[in-house]
Amino acid sequence: MRVVVSIGGSVLAPDLDPDRVEAHASVLDGLVADGHEVAAVVGGGSVARRFIGTARNLGATEYDLDAVGIAVTRLNARLLITALERSATPQPAESHEAARASLRRGEVAVMGGTVPGHTTDAVSALLAEMVEADLLVYATSVPGVYSADPEEHDGAQRYDTLTASELVDVISEIETAAGSKAPVDLLATKIIERSGLRAVVLDGTEPRRIAEAVAGDDVAGTEVLPHE
Repeated sequence: MRVVVSIGGSVLAPDLDPDRVEAHASVLDGLVADGHEVAAVVGGGSVARRFIGTARNLGATEYDLDAVGIAVTRLNARLLITALERSATPQPAESHEAARASLRRGEVAVMGGTVPGHTTDAVSALLAEMVEADLLVYATSVPGVYSADPEEHDGAQRYDTLTASELVDVISEIETAAGSKAPVDLLATKIIERSGLRAVVLDGTEPRRIAEAVAGDDVAGTEVLPHE
């Protein structure tokens, strides 16, 4: 199976804890040992938000703020590469083409952000589309997709399954609600929909859940199905 794993920066290294980075690397190594082709896209997390906040106070443009965030995602990606025992791209791929070439060499392809305007959610979906991944896993800080932001609404309900088109509708509603944050951004959902990708959104704070999702085990999260 060809798998793309999107790991949020706050999931991978919330406090730059090496043990957490190693735990995620161990899961990816295990997937490769089981015969899977693996690519990982790493987010910026709280570290990126701190840098962006400082840059904003210094008067940076939105474009430059995105560039700062991309730089941090690539630093996080380097941490993951360092922890991997399996053969991996020697440095974070800076384009989808480079990541695909890494996969074709039999390496674990690792990348962060690419260009301003694209979150790592979208980068992950585009990579999964490009390499025709069998599964796209979003390892986030929440256990799936909810009817509303669970941090803002106590009555928010988690979806066990959604079609890709339903996912677009749900995320659209969440993103238009003031102060709410969706587990996957709208651009990513539209890429998932157009490509017919199978995806899973889960709580990645326990890295083993990623391996369980790939194995087809029952994992608390939301499975996104290409069609009805």
